[in-house]
Formats: sequence, structure tokens, C-alpha cells
Amino acid sequence: MERIFIIGYMGSGKTTVGKKLAKSLSLSFIDLDAFIESKYRKTIAEIFAEKGEDGFRKIESKALSEVALIEDVVISTGGGAPCFYNNMELMNKTGTTVYIQAEPEELAARLLASKTERPLVSSKSKDELIPFITKHLADRERYYRNAKIIYHTDKMITKEEIYLTVNGIELLLKKDKKD
Repeated sequence: MERIFIIGYMGSGKTTVGKKLAKSLSLSFIDLDAFIESKYRKTIAEIFAEKGEDGFRKIESKALSEVALIEDVVISTGGGAPCFYNNMELMNKTGTTVYIQAEPEELAARLLASKTERPLVSSKSKDELIPFITKHLADRERYYRNAKIIYHTDKMITKEEIYLTVNGIELLLKKDKKD
């Protein structure tokens, strides 16, 4: 039985890495945001707009409890998932948590290039984005740092860079199993 939770800030590559890691380890893959969107038949942005962040976080926590029962899976969470309720504790109890860490400048570049709508940053200009991410990431770091594995990534644009990240995480997962 294996359950791996991929955590990190928006734009850190959780879904991209999670999918490739799951394939490499012959595990299923679940993106928590996609799971929520499928279950509620609304986008994350629509849920945020209707229920506010507090309402969304309750839905997210409930969905996390559901997927935490699934075995042989890699689960990528939303960036805020580890920071609310007992979510981080739940993930550490039921599986291996992997924090994909990246610098604010790199995260901003990835978010600006992303086609996914992110409710927390959608209204930010390019000049506002790095200071926002820097502060927001500092607030969330205390939760993220509770992950069993922390993997720092700089660039993750090319297929080769993504492969190197996945390979690096796999090596840390093997080491973690031995300890």
C-alpha cells in the first residue's frame, strides 16, 4: 500500500510531477482540485466565488479525507490544502508527503505562464505577484515544512527538467522507505 501526497505552492509543479511520478511508480493519480471539480461539477474558481475561501477550504478538507482512503496513489493537493484544519497531519498519518519547494520568482514566472485560473492571484499584476507570493509563501512555509520529504526545484520547464525532478523525488522516496 502506497500513498504519496504532493504539496507546495501554486505553480510549483504538483500536478505535472504527480502525474509523471504516479506513472513511473505504477500508481494511480488524483489531482485534488480536479477531484473536487468533478464531484461538485463546478470549477475551483466558481466554488471560491460562491462559498468564499472558508467554504472552499471545508470542501477541500472533506475531499482530502476521502482521497486519503485510496491506496496505491499519488495525490497532488491544492497549494493551500496543507494549511487548513488538520490536513497536514492527516496526510502525514496516511501517507508520505512530498513538498515541492521553489523560489517566489520562479513560482511567479510559472503562474504567469499558466493557463489555469488561480482565484488567489488572478487579480494580481506582474509587479504585484512576486511580493504577494513571497509573503503568502512565508505564511504557508510552516505547514509545508512538515512534509516528510522536501524537494527544492529551480527550473522545471523542459521535459528533461521535469524528469530530473521526478527522478530526484523517487530517490528520496526510496531512501525514506529504508529509514
